[in-house]
Amino acid sequence: QVRLAESGGGLVQAGDSLRLTCAASGATMYAMGWFRQAPGKEREFVAMISYNNQNTYYADSVKGRFTISTDNAKNFLYLRMNSLKPEDTAVYYCAAGHYDTSPDMYNHWGQGTQVTVSS
Repeated sequence: QVRLAESGGGLVQAGDSLRLTCAASGATMYAMGWFRQAPGKEREFVAMISYNNQNTYYADSVKGRFTISTDNAKNFLYLRMNSLKPEDTAVYYCAAGHYDTSPDMYNHWGQGTQVTVSS
């Protein structure tokens, strides 16, 4: 059984950094991803990492600012977010599933953690 739980969100100022953590169990054979959803908008892809940790891919909007990583045992998924912008404000979710940018390809989701970036 896959279980995912995010933490690390908060209120920061533009230009600050945050690291989100997703505690994962049962997800070693899955690709994992981070998605986000702002009020009134659809859930959107942020970053993903392949099941063997060898490949990563980022949305254009976060490329060069965000970094996705896991520990070797895949017990934790991280999202390091630098140079945060107000438009990064959203609920951030970790997910486990197929290596794909579509949220429909992920079967397992955490409960989400709020990130708010003030200008």
